Amino acid sequence: MYVDVRRALLVSISFMLFAVRLSAAAPAVIVCYGDSITAGYGLADGQSFPSYLDRLLDAGGYFYKVENKGTSGATTKDAVSNLPTVLRLHPEVVIVEFGGNDGLRGLPLEQTRRNLDQVVSALESAHIKVLLAGITLPPNYGPDYIQQFNQVFKILASEHRIAFVPMIYKDLIHVPGTIQRDGIHPTAKGSEIIARTLLPALKPLLHK
Repeated sequence: MYVDVRRALLVSISFMLFAVRLSAAAPAVIVCYGDSITAGYGLADGQSFPSYLDRLLDAGGYFYKVENKGTSGATTKDAVSNLPTVLRLHPEVVIVEFGGNDGLRGLPLEQTRRNLDQVVSALESAHIKVLLAGITLPPNYGPDYIQQFNQVFKILASEHRIAFVPMIYKDLIHVPGTIQRDGIHPTAKGSEIIARTLLPALKPLLHK
């Protein structure tokens, strides 16, 4: 009986050590949480900015898995509603990229700010690091509205003291072949540039 108990104990310890090794070997998760820009609208698999970001991190020696949780057409209201799907992944970092569809639809800016604040607050409460990715609107929306829209992201980042990229398109605006024919969504080339734009703000949140 003593031998059986000892054997059972050794087996249990072996399983525990195996589980610990598996856990240690699993990469930490980064979630890219956003709308069609994140989802890779109009692009082939592997051409969205989260895919390029995943490859950049691998090349840089970072042991992370990048999950793409982008949904075409999503607003900040959808960001609040779908947040449980992100929390279930237990990410270490979430890149939040929402707001563009709110602006294009002319939704109240206070509503956009309130929804984004709710998303960031929930992530912080779960001890998840946040990188806020800002976007702007086409010139035909008028300078006053665009300025107020841009301020939503700046104020939120300042209030929460989180990592922030004010404009994820800033490095591709004048580069040919980076925007699709709809004038809104990035091409594969544009997505790669977005990933490189986000990387410097993301790196301080990571460990090798």
